[in-house]
Amino acid sequence: MAAIPPVCDFGWRAPDFSLPATDGRMLSLKDIAGPKGTLVMFICNHCPYVLAVLDRIIRDARDLIGHGVGVVAISSNDAAAYPQDGFDAMKTMAEARGFPFPYLYDETQGVARAYDAACTPDFFGFNADLELQYRGRLDASRKEAGPTDLRRDLFEAMKQVAETGRGPTEQIPSMGCSIKWKTA
Repeated sequence: MAAIPPVCDFGWRAPDFSLPATDGRMLSLKDIAGPKGTLVMFICNHCPYVLAVLDRIIRDARDLIGHGVGVVAISSNDAAAYPQDGFDAMKTMAEARGFPFPYLYDETQGVARAYDAACTPDFFGFNADLELQYRGRLDASRKEAGPTDLRRDLFEAMKQVAETGRGPTEQIPSMGCSIKWKTA
C-alpha cells in the first residue's frame, strides 16, 4: 500500500545528522548543505516507486547541484527484513548508477524519525538557511515512470528555492512505499 507524506511545513528547520556514506565517509548536514539550498531524499534500493524514477532523480539531482543545491539520499529501511536495502547493496547501486550525490545509511532509523519521513521517495527541500520549502513529488509518476515530458515538480520547486529562498505554495505530495520500520 502506498504511503503519502504530509504537506510542506514551511520554515521547519532541517535536523542535523551524521551518517556513513557508501563511499566510506561520515557526512553531516553541514557537509551536504549547498550555498543556495539542500535537498534531502529518503530512498531505498528495492522500492518500485524509486526504481521507476531513479534515472529522473539522478538527472534532477545533477541539475540542482549545478544550481547550488546540495543533494543527499538516505536509506533508512530495516535491512534485516529487507536485505536488498542493506549497506553493501547500497554501495553497489550508488556505484552502478553513478549517483552524483552521497548515499547515506540510517541504520538506527533516527534520521528518518527526526525528519518524519513517510515513504520512499520522500523529498525535503530546504533553502540556504535550512528551512523547509518543498515537500512534494518528483513528478506525476507513480509506481511506473510517467511520460518523459512530465513537469519536473521537484526540480522546478528547488530551482525556485535556489533563486528566491522560497518554495511554491502549491505542492503535490510524493507517493511511495512506506519506510520499513524496525519492530521494537
